[in-house]
Amino acid sequence: MAQGSRPERVGEEIRHELAQLIARQVHDPGIGFLTITKVRMTSDLQSARVYYTTIGDEKARKETGRALGRATPFLRRHIGKRLRLKHVPELDFFYDESIERQDRIERIMLDLQAERAEHPHLNELATRNDDPDDKNR
Repeated sequence: MAQGSRPERVGEEIRHELAQLIARQVHDPGIGFLTITKVRMTSDLQSARVYYTTIGDEKARKETGRALGRATPFLRRHIGKRLRLKHVPELDFFYDESIERQDRIERIMLDLQAERAEHPHLNELATRNDDPDDKNR
């Protein structure tokens, strides 16, 4: 069995429980539409970094972060009741920017594709081997 498998399994269980708790039992209006994307556990299972995404602008994102901070004791208490762990890990919430970065890269790729379709003569320039160093390879 892989050495890192227990923290990964516990992290996945915590992610599942947090998603259910937030959807069904946390009634803070500051928590909008929220998705728990991943939970990274330390190897000693003492701390969990919880990554989330939310819909909205920067202000809504900050308000969601504050609301999650207010809900942390409640969430830890219920995680402790639901999972059999010797110690309930500390929960630290972080906004997951990977989805946002992925969307940005996708928009850039689509813009480049549209620009190439608009200006086909640029494709020829990009594929031509004018670099003298390329001939030596």
